[in-house]
Amino acid sequence: MNTLLLEPHNGVLHVTLNRPDSRNAMSLEMVNELRAVLADVAGDKSVRALVISGAGGHFSAGGDVKDMARAGAAGGLQALNRAFGTLLQEVEALPQVVIVVLEGAVLGGGFGLVCVSDVAIADHQAQFGLPETGLGLLPAQIAPFVVKRIGLTQARRLALTAARFDGVEALRLGLVHFVEHDPQALAERLDEVLGQVLRCAPGANARTKALLLASGEQVLGPLLDQAAEWFAEAVCGEEGVEGTQAFVQKRRPGWAR
Repeated sequence: MNTLLLEPHNGVLHVTLNRPDSRNAMSLEMVNELRAVLADVAGDKSVRALVISGAGGHFSAGGDVKDMARAGAAGGLQALNRAFGTLLQEVEALPQVVIVVLEGAVLGGGFGLVCVSDVAIADHQAQFGLPETGLGLLPAQIAPFVVKRIGLTQARRLALTAARFDGVEALRLGLVHFVEHDPQALAERLDEVLGQVLRCAPGANARTKALLLASGEQVLGPLLDQAAEWFAEAVCGEEGVEGTQAFVQKRRPGWAR
């Protein structure tokens, strides 16, 4: 990997966006490398969670302007932009829990990654924003995910003003789940969240995530039919049997770490 650092540890894959000289701007190469990692991880049951952070004190400053210049004509720009949207779809749909740790710049494409994460932990001084309209551009692939994350009213305000805001405001908006005031507190919060994730059954987490994501898109009756089918499969499945036996026997289930 030229743009990412990968570190597997105890069932967790730590992915560091590693273009610190550009505040981890998301080049097409980085997008493609992230997509390759996701493709490998999606079917790997030994990986329970993915933690995404940025090198050099920044998460990501957004899209790489140099890539846009190289893309040239409208067709190339359209393909470049859509590739990032596909990445966002794949991150959102990943069966594993996706956690982002946010410092410094969290702009544009970096903001989009936050919107498709399951848990977001931010430094209080992190700087969030959708700067595209201030550059004469559109947050084209990011916009639907921002609306899903924080609602249409706030998404309109942020996108149409290109306003910047800090981690405290991000927490108020519901963009992130935790805000910490120093690197040690960030690390401790990450450890706490990972400990919680690793106590949950991985198969049950994957199905629950799929159910939650479908709840905003599918008709309720068919969705509840599907949920009932998945519930029955879970109760009779390996995890359900192990989980109920562990509860009765007052011990930790086999998947808990």
